[in-house]
Amino acid sequence: MPNKPSHTKVILLAVFITFLWSTSWVLIKFGLRNDLPPLSFAGLRYFAAFLCLAVIVLVNPKERAALKHIARADWAWLAGYGLIIYTITQGGQFVSLSFLPANMVSLVLNMTAVAVGISGVFFLKEIPTRLQWLGVAVTMIGTGVYFLPVSLAGGDWIGLLAAFVTLLGSTASALLGRRINFQSHLSPLTVTFISMGVGSTALLGAGALTQGLGHPNLNDWMIILWLAVVNTAFAFTVWNLTLRTLSAVESSIINSLMMPQIALLAYLFLGETISPREIIGLILVGVGALVVQLRKP
Repeated sequence: MPNKPSHTKVILLAVFITFLWSTSWVLIKFGLRNDLPPLSFAGLRYFAAFLCLAVIVLVNPKERAALKHIARADWAWLAGYGLIIYTITQGGQFVSLSFLPANMVSLVLNMTAVAVGISGVFFLKEIPTRLQWLGVAVTMIGTGVYFLPVSLAGGDWIGLLAAFVTLLGSTASALLGRRINFQSHLSPLTVTFISMGVGSTALLGAGALTQGLGHPNLNDWMIILWLAVVNTAFAFTVWNLTLRTLSAVESSIINSLMMPQIALLAYLFLGETISPREIIGLILVGVGALVVQLRKP
């Protein structure tokens, strides 16, 4: 039996995955600057990732057999989950990035933990602790520090609206994902395969009908394939493996590293400047979102 990797190695591997995910934002901005239609770009990425998963599922007799025994109700839940997490959430993220700096979109999406915490009071009957309410307050203060006074152009408002649609979709998918993943008869691969298949197909179809597929060149296709194979199929698989070793708190802390990484990468490769006030806002939002996730088991 192979030796289990050390805790330190698993932590380093998880940090590397957050770095891969952070580079996705830069690659997405590169593709959008090349005039790739946002919805079609997102659809191509996740549909290509779905094809990678399809190969894995189809060559696995156990997974093929599991697909044959999925109930209609489960198909409906998984389809709805896919439409929320991929069609709405990822589509909204790509649209928001076509209008806004990566830093601003990252700040809005980092509020997902806060939105989930507040929504959990109503939908999951999970009452936040005093420390978590403090985290909510810190996040709200950080958001105000970053955005106030508001000075956005016309197109920026469209991007901000898309970012908040992404936030709502991310929150809804987190809540729905809890329900689905509590079903022990559905493997994580099955959940991902079906939801991504439905969501990415709808996203690609919506993009093709409303925006067309654009005219991707060789560099664009390389970005799409890298995002699909490495930053999606590979990265999510490895991240799920790290969850077998890391605690929920450790995973939350490591995942929170994405926001500063995105800010640094956006500065280095996209030329996005950030003021001291905005840096303080990002730090407050990151700390607040992290505190909200520090719930005892």
